[in-house]
Amino acid sequence: MEQSTQHQERTANAQANPSDHLANERTFLAWLRTAIGIMAFGFVVVKFSIFMKQIAVVVGKQLETSQKGFSSVLGIALVCVGLLTALFSYLRFRRTEMQLDNHTYKSSSVLITILVSSIVLVSVLLVVYLVRSI
Repeated sequence: MEQSTQHQERTANAQANPSDHLANERTFLAWLRTAIGIMAFGFVVVKFSIFMKQIAVVVGKQLETSQKGFSSVLGIALVCVGLLTALFSYLRFRRTEMQLDNHTYKSSSVLITILVSSIVLVSVLLVVYLVRSI
């Protein structure tokens, strides 16, 4: 009984470790950099077909391009994945912050699973698109 009371007092009086909060913030900022990178890549994919058409005009050759516009769809999908990454990373940051304050931290790999699955799906679609355009 005495040990349990001492443990409860230590838990109640314990302050959250600042280094844990700083690590949480660094992780959040890394997720934001990842989100920005994914969105930038999506923007490049969308604009790539426009760039190729402009190069063809400058060179003076007829460029054979797909009229289906898959690059726009894939680029927009990447921008959406980046947006969701930023949103989910913020939610994860806030949840981890609360858990650290309450001394109830539990790790989770949901965000990583969603991000990897989304990027793999878009990558497969990009590969299919590039193979079909050859």
